[in-house]
Amino acid sequence: MYPMAPLIRTALNTTARLAPGTAGRWAFHLFVRPLGRAPVKPGERELLAAARTGTLHVRGKEVVTYAWGDGRRPVLLVHGWSSRASRLGAFAEELLARGYSPVAFDGPGHGESSGKATNIVEYREIIRELHVRHGDFEAVVAHSFGVLASLFALRDGVRTARFVGLGGVGSFDLLMEGFRAGLGLDDRVVRAVRRYVERRLVPGEPGVWDRFGADHAPHELGAPVLLFHDEDDDMVPLAQARFLARAHGERARLVVTRGLGHRRILTDPGVVAAAVEFATAGAVASERVSLR
Repeated sequence: MYPMAPLIRTALNTTARLAPGTAGRWAFHLFVRPLGRAPVKPGERELLAAARTGTLHVRGKEVVTYAWGDGRRPVLLVHGWSSRASRLGAFAEELLARGYSPVAFDGPGHGESSGKATNIVEYREIIRELHVRHGDFEAVVAHSFGVLASLFALRDGVRTARFVGLGGVGSFDLLMEGFRAGLGLDDRVVRAVRRYVERRLVPGEPGVWDRFGADHAPHELGAPVLLFHDEDDDMVPLAQARFLARAHGERARLVVTRGLGHRRILTDPGVVAAAVEFATAGAVASERVSLR
């Protein structure tokens, strides 16, 4: 996954013993780099061409935003890691057909936005700014890492009536552990990254690391949650969806699919229809969606 992994492992593990601050900084900047930019697929071009594009500036990076519809009843779409806004195009099209106004963005280092890296704090800033521009969201529909990042923002001032998560990450520790294990890093490197984040990235928010996980103060979301996760997801374990569902208790419903994996779940007609029905119909929020 990482070129020159043995060299990186040796350098970071050694530096963490001698200069943990430096190791934390180096490891963080490696951790937050997407693995390439996802290209626009042919079937996504028409929808992108119809969007009103705009820009946000977040920590020196230019973030490209997309909006469709007349601006009423906005629904935020949040893509995952090494992805782009257009991957949620099936949801945007269905929402438009129902008279809603989808809003999306390419995270820094993704799609058409500038930069080579991004992180959960930058996602929060982008979502906050879109909330200021568009008002409270009728719903937020998020995928993969976008689920974790959206819930972080939604527990910190951004408001939505409903939340839909697809193939979602619920634990920030899962991402950090995957990074650590993939490179064979010592635990002291992870501790150094945490210190770097808390002291340098967001120094004004003590303990922010503990708030990244979806199980932190889930009552602050205050909205019903519908989760979709495929049992054959090769990127995010199904256990993460169950973790999310438990964290949000009676407000959360989980639908387990089969044969869609981590990406095709975004284009499956049944998933799209059920997700949009939930996102646009308040009555659905009080119903239990059966687990299969």
